[in-house]
Amino acid sequence: MFDKYCNSLTEYSRFETRVVNIGSVPLGGNNPIRIQSMTTTDSMDTKGTVEQSIRMIEAGCEYVRITAPSINEAKNLKNIKDELKRRGYEAPIIADIHFTPNAAEVAARLIEKVRINPGNYIDKKKFQTTEYSESEYINEIDKIRTRFTPLVKICKEYGTAMRIGTNHGSLSDRIMSRYGDTPLGMVESALEFVRICEEFNYDNIVLSMKASNTQTMVQAYRLLIKQMIVEGMNYPIHLGVTEAGDGEDGRIKSSVGTGALLEDGIGDTIRVSLTEEPENEIPVAKALVDRYSKRANDKKIKPLLEIPKDPYSYARRETNETAGIGADNAPKVIADFSCFTEITVNDLSAIGYSYTQEIDKWQMSDMSADYIYLGSSTLNFNKPQSLKSIHDYSCWQLLTDKTESFPLYSLNEYLTAESKSFVQNFVEIFSHEIFSEDFQKIHGDANIVLVLKTDNQNTVADLRRGIFELIAMGNQVPVIIKKKYSNITQEQFTLYSSTDFGSLLIDGLGNGVMCSLNSNANSAESAFVNRTVFGFLQAARVRISKTEYIACPSCGRTLFNLVEVTNKIRNLTEHLKGVKIGIMGCIVNGPGEMADADYGYVGSGVGKITLYKGREIVRKNIPSEKAVDELINLLKEDGAWREKL
Repeated sequence: MFDKYCNSLTEYSRFETRVVNIGSVPLGGNNPIRIQSMTTTDSMDTKGTVEQSIRMIEAGCEYVRITAPSINEAKNLKNIKDELKRRGYEAPIIADIHFTPNAAEVAARLIEKVRINPGNYIDKKKFQTTEYSESEYINEIDKIRTRFTPLVKICKEYGTAMRIGTNHGSLSDRIMSRYGDTPLGMVESALEFVRICEEFNYDNIVLSMKASNTQTMVQAYRLLIKQMIVEGMNYPIHLGVTEAGDGEDGRIKSSVGTGALLEDGIGDTIRVSLTEEPENEIPVAKALVDRYSKRANDKKIKPLLEIPKDPYSYARRETNETAGIGADNAPKVIADFSCFTEITVNDLSAIGYSYTQEIDKWQMSDMSADYIYLGSSTLNFNKPQSLKSIHDYSCWQLLTDKTESFPLYSLNEYLTAESKSFVQNFVEIFSHEIFSEDFQKIHGDANIVLVLKTDNQNTVADLRRGIFELIAMGNQVPVIIKKKYSNITQEQFTLYSSTDFGSLLIDGLGNGVMCSLNSNANSAESAFVNRTVFGFLQAARVRISKTEYIACPSCGRTLFNLVEVTNKIRNLTEHLKGVKIGIMGCIVNGPGEMADADYGYVGSGVGKITLYKGREIVRKNIPSEKAVDELINLLKEDGAWREKL
């Protein structure tokens, strides 16, 4: 039996959790995966919060989360709830609590659910390293029990649900001292609080393990479920990538992290955290969830008895290197131009290559494809030297100069081929063919790259099963993951491809990708696909091609216009490949939640910004009108700046 963190890795099946009652909208069990979001208004602005909540509810939001940073905001939740009811809206209200237990205790008497963050609800978070003896550690747990117990008793008395939501960047100094900045630390941070709840027979609990790093997030949720199984728990799971950002990048990042877990039947409610208006989050969340509402077990996949790699940490599958593919090389991108009727020089700009006729020179971008798949077509111009081409075997055979291209075979073609490349041969197979006798005949060939595809509705499970079989048999051939999407919108393509490819990439499976949408026969569509591919490679943390923004989605605590400032910073810094910039509306989502960022821009007061390098403050209380310029100056001083070309 595999090290269990879900029901099955080869059949779609939701992990069954207990039912938690949240007002009139129960969560977990056989209930649908619920959609939620969070208001961005001032929680004391009753009218504004009600109006925004209504927009969210009408968009499909089933739970409305509202920040309550102090007792006053907590008390005002009743006014908001009453006004929503007066206007005919019954969606449960969730109070979002961080540093203020007394506010949580007030809110728990008024609304349907409270969310607490165990990392900063009681524990200290000052980024200080402290060594704890076993007795000192136990004493700290006793202090938490004393301070946390009143909230547990109130929730039990009033029938109020509670989300114990760990955030990767908010782990307390105590947890960090014992477990480090790890998924295991995230799990233990939450379960310490859960165990206290269970001492009082309170089990109306929801759990979450959110992070902006998709690998960390997925590993933490898997560990959480594994540990719940060990301890006899089955609490509902709230999914979300925190600080995902905005636009395509935010949607891609959310799909990679959340989608990877949904694929394995994990998750009872989701929130897509975008730095946009909260009602914009709902269609994205619904599109992700709807993909699984009718998910059937399509063609049977060979059962998996054990996982041949550790699912709780990142490690790339060990492979040979074949002409730059595999081993320690970053995953390659193959652009599919096989459906083009004619390819021009200008068409290559869609995949990152621009040609200047005056100097007869090609220029590459940071998102240039590595290969172009031409099928049975040929180019009537000299392509960039760095762009390698792939032809179908039948076409490649007829080429006069075979040194400029590589052949793509079916398995049968490869076995019977009269000619092969001495450098690199691509063999396209379905995942189930790995189990065939014919595949065993090419088991030891050194110049092969597999192009792995599936005709199974359960794309991730089928492709993963095939790669796991390669690991089990000791086959180290590099693998290109291939999937062609048809009859879907561009928005669906962004979400679905990011889920399918990202789910494999964050586990270190796949040495390259080949992805197409519909016919993929025009430059505009090819450019969109190329941008999406590089987006999910970056979101999975396997190939960095651009600046990354870890931006919180805004809430009532936010001290500046996040959307406006994020766009301004993006416009000035988007050319800084590999730099990670955290943009946080307040100190709650400040140094902690941007744990992964190189630099931080954090609201520290009305009209005031504090700049961070990593988790260290470098400039305090800068007037907001000067803060973006100061961020640029910091980048320059630190050697992280370069001028735009």
